[in-house]
Amino acid sequence: MNIKRHQAGPRMSQAVEYGNTVYLAGQVAADAKAGVAGQTEQILQQIDKLLAAAASDKSKLLSATIYLADIATFAEMNSVWDRWVDKQNPPARATVEATLAAPQYKVEIMVVAAK
Repeated sequence: MNIKRHQAGPRMSQAVEYGNTVYLAGQVAADAKAGVAGQTEQILQQIDKLLAAAASDKSKLLSATIYLADIATFAEMNSVWDRWVDKQNPPARATVEATLAAPQYKVEIMVVAAK
């Protein structure tokens, strides 16, 4: 099987297709000045674009891992996630508190999807 990489750089690819599975790198907000809800919205838009480029979409999500800089913002993040996620096809999901790559990032989301 072929491996297809999307937005590949020297360190990582934003998405990798292998067989009928699409693996996304952890996504962070382009505008890190936004709050948790704003960052989550930006990230989910990025996920939609990356999945579309790989001939997939959120209805085919298999799993999601969400990293929050502060777990106290769980409800704020979920308020955006709950509007976005396909209610008929929700993925397996974990949400954890973690120190992210830079202090301005409040949310990072990584997903795996079928094609």
